[in-house]
Amino acid sequence: MSEIVLKSRQEIAQIIANDIADGAYVNLGIGQPTLVANYIAPEKEVVFHSENGILGMGPAPEEALVDYDLINAGKMPVSLVTGGVFFHHADSFSMIRGQHIDVCVLGAYQVGINGDLANWSTGAPEAIPAVGGAMDLAAGAKQVWVMMDLFTKKGQAKLVSECDYPLTGLACVDRIYSDYATFEITPEGVIARDIVPGHTLDSLAELLGLRLLAHG
Repeated sequence: MSEIVLKSRQEIAQIIANDIADGAYVNLGIGQPTLVANYIAPEKEVVFHSENGILGMGPAPEEALVDYDLINAGKMPVSLVTGGVFFHHADSFSMIRGQHIDVCVLGAYQVGINGDLANWSTGAPEAIPAVGGAMDLAAGAKQVWVMMDLFTKKGQAKLVSECDYPLTGLACVDRIYSDYATFEITPEGVIARDIVPGHTLDSLAELLGLRLLAHG
């Protein structure tokens, strides 16, 4: 077996950006997903939405152009593309709940093989209860994609047969983009594609302790 070279977060963000359809309205969650905005091809029109009230969010600004009055839901400075607008928080959530968001990209603590999502609390006593807008996005976005490391720092799998952390949404995740592979959640099972060199479908399935299906 060849040496295993995991995908960097920048590489994962590039893969996600390539998979977003031209003309899509997209919400990027806090953390890793915010990188996706930096990799959209210039010829592709993607409108980024932030739940705190932005439509037409651009990539992270250069340091000299940072304006802390223009931030995303994670309080990180962002840019605004030509024609971009900002508006009331309630209107932003009306867009989400009205199913006007084509894709949301969220982080996760765990994803179940049935698409259950746990991304707001580990359930630990000191954990901060802050589900934020993730629950609305999990229920309201037309597609829910997750961007995450496949394993915790302690080596525990985050793609699991059943989540044991508090759930954000039920059977809502369509895809998982990770450092090991991309996974599609289907009624037939979990399909793995773009597996990193050094791993096969069988070796990755053994590592996760799950049954995986081949793409195509």
